[in-house]
Amino acid sequence: MLSDEASANCPLPDFGDDERISLAHGEGGRLSRRLLRGMLKPVQNEFLIGLPDGATLPVSSGKLVFSTDSYVITPRSFPGGDIGSLAVFGTANDLAVSGARPRWLSLGLIIEEGFSTHELGQMIASIARAVRVAGMQVVTGDTKVVPRGAADGLFINSAGIGELVLPLPGPDTLSQGDRLLVTGKIGQHGLAVLAARESLGFDPAPESDMTALWPAVEALHAAGIRVKAMRDATRGGVAGILHEWADACDKTMLLESGSIPVSKTVRGACELLGLDPLHVACEGTMVVAVPSEEVSDALRVLRTVEVSNEAVEIGSVSEKRMAPVAVRRSLGQLVPLDEPSGAPLPRIC
Repeated sequence: MLSDEASANCPLPDFGDDERISLAHGEGGRLSRRLLRGMLKPVQNEFLIGLPDGATLPVSSGKLVFSTDSYVITPRSFPGGDIGSLAVFGTANDLAVSGARPRWLSLGLIIEEGFSTHELGQMIASIARAVRVAGMQVVTGDTKVVPRGAADGLFINSAGIGELVLPLPGPDTLSQGDRLLVTGKIGQHGLAVLAARESLGFDPAPESDMTALWPAVEALHAAGIRVKAMRDATRGGVAGILHEWADACDKTMLLESGSIPVSKTVRGACELLGLDPLHVACEGTMVVAVPSEEVSDALRVLRTVEVSNEAVEIGSVSEKRMAPVAVRRSLGQLVPLDEPSGAPLPRIC
C-alpha cells in the first residue's frame, strides 16, 4: 500500500480538452505529443523527461538484473491499489526477490480507443507514487492505442533493471532442515481483487497487500543473513512457490498449519468461497528460505522493517515424502497440499 507521504504532492496529469483517448493519440502526431506532455509534466521527478526510445543508464561495475511483466487485471482499481501501481510494484518485487536493488523501469501502455483521459491521469499519478516508494525511475516507454474491443481498457507492460546486491544460491540448494518464512499475512491481494470484481460486499473489504519488498531484502543483506531462496507469492500463491522449490531441490516442503498467517477477513472469505489461502496471490509478501541456524536472526531483522514486520516461520524443508508439499494439521496428521493446476482467480495481475 502507498503511504500518505508517498500519495501527497503528486498532481494528476492534464490532458487539456481531451476527455477520451482516440486512435489519433497513438499515431505519433500532434495528439500523441500532447498526450505524452500531459502525462509527464506533473510527474517529472519520477519519469525521465521525454521518455526516449533508448535510455542511457549510469550503471556500476557490478551485475544487473533484468525483469519484465505484463498486467491485464480486472478491475483496474481495487482496495489497496490499481493496475498502475501494480505494474510498478510487481516488477520492482521481481527484481528485489532476485537480490537486486530496483533502479529503472520502462512502461508500455496499450490503451483502448475511448478510454477516459481522467482515468488515465489517475493511473499515471498512481504509477508516479509507486515509483517513488519503490525507489525507481521510469526511463523509457511507449503508448499504443487500439480500436474499441481490442483491449480491456488499459494493459501495461513493464520492464525493470536493478543492481545485483544479494546473490542467491537458489531453490535447488535447499537442504533438509532449512526453514521457510513468510513476511506477512497471505492471500490479501487475490481476495481484494475478487471482492471488488464481483462486488461481494465483505465488511471489512479485503485490501491488497501491494507494496515494495526491497526494504526487507536490503535489511536481510545488511545483516548478513544467508538467504538461500526468495520469491514473491503472486500467481499460485505460497503453494505455487513451494511446489516449484520442492521440484528444484527434490525435497518436501513441510508446513505447520497453525503458523500460517491469514487475516480473519481473508480466512472467512476463503471458507465462504471454497478457496485455500495458500493458493491465493499476494503482492507485498514473499517466501524466504534460510538455514535453520539463521532463522531467529532472519525473523528479528525482518520484523524491524515495516513491510515485513509480521514475518513468521511457517515450516521447513524435510526429506522427500510422497507429497512435494504437505501441511501438518492441528492433530498432527500430514495432508498433501495440491499444486494449483491453474489460476483459481484469473486476471489478478
